[in-house]
Amino acid sequence: MILVTGGTGFIGQHLVRQLVTQGYEVRLLLRPSPKSPNLPTGLPVQVAVSSFNDPRGLRAALKGINTVIHLAGTESLGIKSDLEGVDVNGTRAITSAANEVGIDRFIYLSHLGADKASAFPVLKAKAIAENLVTHSDIPYTIFRSAVVYGPNDHFTNNLTRMIEMSPFVFLIPGDGSNLLQPIHIHDLIACIIAALENPDSENRLYSIGGGESLSFLSIIQTIMDKIKKRRRIIPIMPGYLRVLSVWLEQSKKFPVSAYWIDYLAVDRTCALDSLSRDFNLIPARFHQSLEYLK
Repeated sequence: MILVTGGTGFIGQHLVRQLVTQGYEVRLLLRPSPKSPNLPTGLPVQVAVSSFNDPRGLRAALKGINTVIHLAGTESLGIKSDLEGVDVNGTRAITSAANEVGIDRFIYLSHLGADKASAFPVLKAKAIAENLVTHSDIPYTIFRSAVVYGPNDHFTNNLTRMIEMSPFVFLIPGDGSNLLQPIHIHDLIACIIAALENPDSENRLYSIGGGESLSFLSIIQTIMDKIKKRRRIIPIMPGYLRVLSVWLEQSKKFPVSAYWIDYLAVDRTCALDSLSRDFNLIPARFHQSLEYLK
C-alpha cells in the first residue's frame, strides 16, 4: 500500500487517481483541519489524519504501508506558507517515522534549482528536505521537477486569472527572457509511477522537465493566444514586482504567490531529453496542451 502526503493538492489529486486506476491501494495522509479536505472524488482510498508534529499518529498512518510518496509543501500559500514547519520539519518527521516502521521506498518531489545555499526560501527548503531523505536509511527516489502544468494547476490557471484581472497591461519581472521547461502533469505522474515500478530508480535523483525550453515571455504570449485576450506586456524590475506581489497577496483574490517571483529569477531548466532518456516518454508540447484554459 502507498501513503501519499499532499494528496489533495493539484499534483496529488492527479497522482492518486492514476495510482488507483492502475490498481494500487492508496492511503492519504491528511492534517487535522476544521475545513473539509479536498479529497479525490469517486475513488476507493483510505484516509489517515495526523499532523507532522504527531510521531504516534504518523506511525499509525504508516501501518501496512510499504511506499511513501511525499508531495506535501506550502509554497503555494505564499507569505502564509510554513516552509520550515511543513517542507523541512514535516519531511524530517515523516522520514523518521518511516525509518522506525521499516518502509521499503520513499519518493520525494522537489524543484529544479533546489540548493541549500540558495537565497530563495522555497529552493533552500526543498534542498534541506532532499538531504533529509537521502540521509535516511530508506531507499529513495527524488524528482527535481520543472514547473508543472495541467487542469487545475497553480501555474497556467493563475497566470490566466492574472491576465484577466489586468485591464490593459501585464507586468512581468525583467524582460521575460528567463527560461522555463514546463512539464505536463500526466508526464510527471507517468515518471513517478515508472520509478515506483523500477528497482533501478532506487537511490537516484532525477531532474525532469518538458521537451521545450520556453521563455517566460513566450509562455505568457501563448496563454494570451489560447484564451484570446491581449494585454500590453510591461517589464518591471523583479524587486519592485516582488514587493507589489507581497502587498497584493494580502487580497485573497490575488492568484499568484510572491515566491513565483523568486522562481523566475533565473532559468529553471534541465536536459531536454530527460523524459525520453530516463523514462522512455515523449513529453507533451506546451502550446498543444492548454485546452483546459478555454
